[in-house]
Amino acid sequence: MRSPSSTGPAGLAERPVVPGTVRPATTPFTPRPVRRAVVFDLDGVLVDSFAVMYEAFAVAYKEVVGDGPAPFDEYRRHLGRFFPDIMRIMDLPLEMEEPFVRESYRLASQVPVFDGVVELLTTLRVRGLRLAVATGKSGERARSLLGQLGLLPFFDHVIGSDEIARPKPAPDIVEHALHLMGFAPEQAVMVGDAPTDIASAHGAGVTSAGALWALSETDELLDARPDIVLARPADLLALCPSVPGD
Repeated sequence: MRSPSSTGPAGLAERPVVPGTVRPATTPFTPRPVRRAVVFDLDGVLVDSFAVMYEAFAVAYKEVVGDGPAPFDEYRRHLGRFFPDIMRIMDLPLEMEEPFVRESYRLASQVPVFDGVVELLTTLRVRGLRLAVATGKSGERARSLLGQLGLLPFFDHVIGSDEIARPKPAPDIVEHALHLMGFAPEQAVMVGDAPTDIASAHGAGVTSAGALWALSETDELLDARPDIVLARPADLLALCPSVPGD
């Protein structure tokens, strides 16, 4: 974890540059690896799925558990994890998964893409970066949603929590994305809006970027100590210049 001494106007952590300073001869200059890949979480980063998620969760709770308020606020605190894992943590029936998934598919057309995301993905692609999604959703459901929203062609890989051995907060899903794209951890950045995303990035040795644009409360994400904080999607571009030709 870096400890920056100043913060740039877009919320990006920066080290101060003192004009005219010379590095000591005993400290060899190590160039920063070129970032060649970005791994994104899906919900709360690329798409604003919370209203649909709330409705699907409420229907599933009523069908399986019965009347009464569905504990969606608690559910949302665990986002980034695989749905069955959240049910176990919350001590709710695993049978809720079937109606939750059914309603999520039914309502998928109502999920909006966050402002600035299409422009961000387009620019990253033009700059030569490879892109992947690593989500708490199942892979099939994530690819279906991204396809319906027209975002799927931007991504080389979309990986769901059912497609790796250990879902977030373990590093497996980020490591798998890097393996599929053929990059080392220092060549990538992971963008997420939940502590599970940041933990997964840290475990994989990848720079972690906390996305704030969907959050009304940021304390839990900031407590996870992301390396960089992004106030809006376009802020990521400062970290991802064009990839030089090999």
